[in-house]
Amino acid sequence: MASNLIANRYEVFQHIGQGGMADVFLAVDTILNRQVAIKILRSELCTDAVSVLRFEREAQAATALAHPNIVEIYDVGEYKGHHYIVMEYVSGKPLKKVIQQRGALLTEEAIDIMKQLTAATAEAHRRGIIHRDIKPQNVIVKSDGSIKMLDFGIALAKGSMQLTQANNVMGSVHYLAPELAKGEPATPQSDIYALGIVLFEMLTGDVPFKAEQAVQVALMQMHNPIPDVRSINPEIPQPVENIVIRATAKNPELRYSSCNEMLEDLRTCL
Repeated sequence: MASNLIANRYEVFQHIGQGGMADVFLAVDTILNRQVAIKILRSELCTDAVSVLRFEREAQAATALAHPNIVEIYDVGEYKGHHYIVMEYVSGKPLKKVIQQRGALLTEEAIDIMKQLTAATAEAHRRGIIHRDIKPQNVIVKSDGSIKMLDFGIALAKGSMQLTQANNVMGSVHYLAPELAKGEPATPQSDIYALGIVLFEMLTGDVPFKAEQAVQVALMQMHNPIPDVRSINPEIPQPVENIVIRATAKNPELRYSSCNEMLEDLRTCL
């Protein structure tokens, strides 16, 4: 992109991140004169018709999502063969970085963040959008403690690709529901599982399952019981641990039936 101007409107001036399928740039919308983030689909994926179709379909669906804890999508388009999404620019720290720097969060703080995440996911599910890639790397914590979820409905259900794209996958496989590891389709319950793992990580400072290879972690998601949160930190109240246990049940039918049901427990667990 020699000219720095996309679609005669967005002036790109800094590369700020990359995900499994896209690069993210900081830009200015020259018409509305505001900072935006632009996510541009990797060129190698632009030739894959299925990726492009999903990217477009889900980006369009995500433009309909309005929730205070979900990053707003402003525009979707194509420029010189590159598909892009223009979204709200949020300054803050990824939740992953917060946990890496501080370790386990205070229980009250973890529950507060979890309520925001679960409410945002509930709204998406109400609109028929499954996130499929909920993880602390996709959550921005702002200085006032409020959070914004990224990549809503843009995270592709990469299915079997998940376990081959090693660099991206290693981050995602720690939050991957057992049924997804088996190659079954994503459901609201698979998002609920990922939320449960994020809660576990905030409460303990680490993910429950770790191994050298993504495939090994996927197998652990399928077969190993989730470690006991209160044996790691006895200060955590039992009702809080119960939420982790239920959200991360191996069998999707034993998890919360909806995010709203999980939210009810989060509101009363302390």
